[in-house]
Amino acid sequence: MKILGLLATLAAFGPAPADAGTSLRDIPPPGSVRLWPGPEGAADLGILTPASLAARPEATGDDDWRCLTEAIYHEARGEPLEGQIAVAEVVLNRRDSGVFPASVCAVVRQGAHSGSCQFSFACDRPGRIGEREAFVLAGKIARAMLDGAPRRLTRGATHFHVRRARPDWARRFERTAEIGAHVFYRAGGIAGSR
Repeated sequence: MKILGLLATLAAFGPAPADAGTSLRDIPPPGSVRLWPGPEGAADLGILTPASLAARPEATGDDDWRCLTEAIYHEARGEPLEGQIAVAEVVLNRRDSGVFPASVCAVVRQGAHSGSCQFSFACDRPGRIGEREAFVLAGKIARAMLDGAPRRLTRGATHFHVRRARPDWARRFERTAEIGAHVFYRAGGIAGSR
C-alpha cells in the first residue's frame, strides 16, 4: 500500500526534461506532492507538504471554495495529503468536463435533492464540521487547487470510491489511481484534468 502511495507521488512529477539534471535530492519526501506552476501569472506553489500548508494563512474564498473545502473535509480528512488533493482533483475534473455541472458547488451537491448524492456527505451530513483543524487544512488545499495547482495525481479521474466498496459503475470505467483509502476512475470520453 505504501509503495502505491509513493508511486502516485512520484508519478505526479511527470517525466523530467532531458536537460533538467534531476537528482534524487530534488524528489520531495513521501507524503508530499509537487504542485507545478499554474497558468500564466499563477503563483508557483512549490512543494505542498503538511508543514508548508501549516505555514500558510487560513484560506478564504467564495461559495465554490467553501464547497470544495467541505468535499475535501468530509470525503478525505483522514487521508494523507495526496488523498485530499486527489478528491479535490475529482471535483474539479468533473466541473471542467462538460458532462457534469459547471460549478464546484453544483458538482458537490449533484443529486442531493433526490437522495442520490454523487458525494455521500451531501446527503448524510452537509454543513457539519467537527474538526476545525482538518477543515482549515482542507480550506488551504482547496485554495491551492482553485488557484491553479495542476491535477496530476489521479490522471483525470472523475469518480472514486473507498477501497472496501464495490460499486457497479467501477467495472465500466478506467482505474487511474489508488491513493490512501480511495480508488480513482476516469469515465471514457471525459477529459477533465489540466
